Amino acid sequence: MKNTSLNKYTVTVLVAAGLLWPIWAHAHCDTMDGPVVAATKAAIEQKDVTPILKWVPKESEAEVRRAFVKTQTVRTQSPEARDLADQYLFETIVRLHRAGEGEPYIGLKPAGTEVEPAIAKADEALKTGSVDGIVKLVSDETTTGIRQRFARMREKQKNAEESVEAGREYVAAYVDYIHYVEELYQSAALQTEDKAKMPEREDNQPQPHPQEIKK
Repeated sequence: MKNTSLNKYTVTVLVAAGLLWPIWAHAHCDTMDGPVVAATKAAIEQKDVTPILKWVPKESEAEVRRAFVKTQTVRTQSPEARDLADQYLFETIVRLHRAGEGEPYIGLKPAGTEVEPAIAKADEALKTGSVDGIVKLVSDETTTGIRQRFARMREKQKNAEESVEAGREYVAAYVDYIHYVEELYQSAALQTEDKAKMPEREDNQPQPHPQEIKK
């Protein structure tokens, strides 16, 4: 999602930790009860395109405005036309939003689609004004991952000199432990460093880092 850097950072760390599949990283915004469709519904009700525009890149604004005018015109013809026009607009806005993230559009998911725990907690933080829940989730998961790998590595270390095979088991556990910690740290450090250096887009939305859009 693009509404906060917290969402992107959280998912990046969890993906690095092996806690989420990468394809889930942007799953929330393409659901019928996600924030993009909610903003589009509000725009339709208010007959004002403004609530939509923050969800799409500036270069997509003209296409959004054209689609919005078409929807407002067609939806007055009949209940069936209204439903089709609204669905067309939902799909157009979500498609453009995902394109702005460098993600493909694969259709709208129905309301009630399960949202990953990290995304749910990140959105909850926006409502409550507190990041404690998402900080605890990430901290608990990564702490568990580090402790488990450290304990496995230390156990294998006890017998590492007994045979070549035992030594290889120790080395495998050591490499897994080191890589896990390294990936967690580098993901967090990269996001922090890039955020400080990242230029602002003309529409005041931060540019996505190349590694975030190379999927």
